[in-house]
Amino acid sequence: MQRTLAIGDLAARSGVAPSALRYYERIGLIRAGRTGGNQRRYERSELRRVAFIRIAQQIGVPLDEIRQALDELPESRTPTKADWARLSQRWQARLDERIALLTRLRDDLTGCIGCGCLSLRSCSLYNPADRLAATGPGPRILLDGG
Repeated sequence: MQRTLAIGDLAARSGVAPSALRYYERIGLIRAGRTGGNQRRYERSELRRVAFIRIAQQIGVPLDEIRQALDELPESRTPTKADWARLSQRWQARLDERIALLTRLRDDLTGCIGCGCLSLRSCSLYNPADRLAATGPGPRILLDGG
């Protein structure tokens, strides 16, 4: 088994385009060594970091916040399951909020987008006299949980 991966190998294994990997490296999310010919070589452990980045992005974590979290990992050893669990825990509430929003969206989208407005008949029940306008822009019922 190869000890290091070329950028094409890391891209193939991680499902992330080489251009994104170069960007991740430039902003400090992942690290690469260089060969004598100045080609990037990634330690196999970078696969875990890239997977973590992809998952964190999927739940809406900004790259700056992901970088801060990854900066807490030890450089001298491969991160343990406990290391990853500790980092993931901080985003548990964000994930729970996103699940709740998606559940409300799934359950309510056909009737109302809270108020967007899909149904003037329903609006008189959910949003009489457009009272939600005072609470802020956008689909308030769904964003605020009803």
